[in-house]
Order: sequence, then C-alpha cells, then structure tokens
Amino acid sequence: MALDELKSAIPDFAKDLKLNLGSVIGNSDLPQQQLWGTVLACAIASRSPKVLRELEPEAKANLSAEAYTAAKSAAAVMAMNNVFYRTRHLLSDPEYGTLRAGLRMNVIGNPGVEKVDFELWSLAVSAINGCGQCLDSHEQVLRKAGVDRETIQEAVKIASVIQAVAVTLDAEAVLAE
Repeated sequence: MALDELKSAIPDFAKDLKLNLGSVIGNSDLPQQQLWGTVLACAIASRSPKVLRELEPEAKANLSAEAYTAAKSAAAVMAMNNVFYRTRHLLSDPEYGTLRAGLRMNVIGNPGVEKVDFELWSLAVSAINGCGQCLDSHEQVLRKAGVDRETIQEAVKIASVIQAVAVTLDAEAVLAE
C-alpha cells in the first residue's frame, strides 16, 4: 500500500504527521469519492512529486474515471483561481474587484461529478493555496447544499496534513543531497 510507504518515509521528528496522515485518510468519515478526490487534488496541489507518486495510484483505484479526472481538474482550475482571486483580494485598490475576470473556468459549472464533491475538492486545494476569497466562496456553496461543517473541516484536515507531509519530505530530500 502506497500510503504505508509514504508514512514510513516521514522522519521521526514529524511523527505527528505520520499519525495524522493515517488518521485523516484511514479513519475518514467521508464517502470514498469525496475522500480520494480530496486526497488526489491535494496531492497535486502540494507540488510534491513523492507525495503525488505515492498517493495517486490508490486514489485512482478508489475513484471512477470521471471522478479521477474531476479531482485533477479541481487542482488545475484552483491553481489558477487561487492566484487570481487571492491577488485581487490582496491588492489595496478595490477597483480590481469590479473588473471582469475573463478567465475560463467552465469545469466548475460542469465538473463531470456531483457538484458538492467538486466544491469540496476545490475548497481543500484553496486551503493549500491560501486563497481566503475562494475558501469563503466554496464553503458557502457547500453549506447551501447542506454540507455540514464537520465534512468541510475533514477536507481541510486532509489538505493540511498532505501539505505538511509534502513540505517535510521535500525538505528532507533537499537536505539529504
């Protein structure tokens, strides 16, 4: 199992991450599609080749072809949107918020899976990428669709642990060179 290999690669000083990785994935209450779509989208967003290589096969095995593609699409479109909307929000000139974005994001309207799943994956990627405006937007859509705060927090926990594992393992790889 690739998850076990990933956990075994985590150094002792980051034991909490090893325990949390097993917990947020192995003990998640999320349905399989939401769980593994979140894992895949976050592994991509983490930008860590090792994390993506280890988690992708299990994600692919647990997702339909449509969900696998949609999770990758969520990571891709949010990589663009998170930079754009975070920048718009951080600029002190409010006029930028009135300008037309002019960016294609058709996949958000037709992701090929349940909209709630895609929104959850988009929220998790937005947590990694640090876009408050996107976090608020996706959280509001999820809450209006009846998703509870615990489910939303579960996705954010997965995002935070995957990101922390990615940072730790990538740093260790650099230091080992």
